[in-house]
Amino acid sequence: MQNIRQNSGPGFDRRMTKEEINQVPVRKWQGAIQVVSTPEAVDDVLGHLGREKVLGFDTETRPAFKKGQKYLPTLLQLATAECVYVFQLQFTGLGSGLCAVLSDPVTIKAGVSLKYDLKELQQLAGFSPAGFTGLGRLAKTRGIKNQGLRGLAAVVLGIRITKSAQTSNWARDRLTEAQIRYAATDAWIGRELYLRLLQLPSVG
Repeated sequence: MQNIRQNSGPGFDRRMTKEEINQVPVRKWQGAIQVVSTPEAVDDVLGHLGREKVLGFDTETRPAFKKGQKYLPTLLQLATAECVYVFQLQFTGLGSGLCAVLSDPVTIKAGVSLKYDLKELQQLAGFSPAGFTGLGRLAKTRGIKNQGLRGLAAVVLGIRITKSAQTSNWARDRLTEAQIRYAATDAWIGRELYLRLLQLPSVG
């Protein structure tokens, strides 16, 4: 990964534009990914998650193209230092083990749009979220004008994440390699951004 950008220039003195972001090189998570699709497999990975101090967090939901259609989250992605776990919630459910991870105040879960994602996940199971850090709010304390995931990746990490699979069908029984890599990348970026933002000085 590249060094942190200096706290000046696009993103700090002004918002980095879409055109500027599109000139930044694309990067994807190239490490291990485990797609978890049974409750038994969830139990097998809970120990790995429990040993982590920081997890990248994201969800994916099947897009709705008709008025009145609405779907609950289909995927939950949690990124560790070594592996990104992609949980297919329509098969695993949001059981007590995952709820415990999401309710653990000690383990940091870093991502964007947390309020919405957590509200949607709480429709699958009742849990009390704890340990979550919103990257947009953290970036604001560092004087960064871009606060979405794509903009933050460009400003802080000097990389661009593609959104090409964003509106694909996340409820497929068998996800494509492109879908898996996209989902894993968003969670990985969340963890990476959290760690990098902590290294930047606060402003104001």
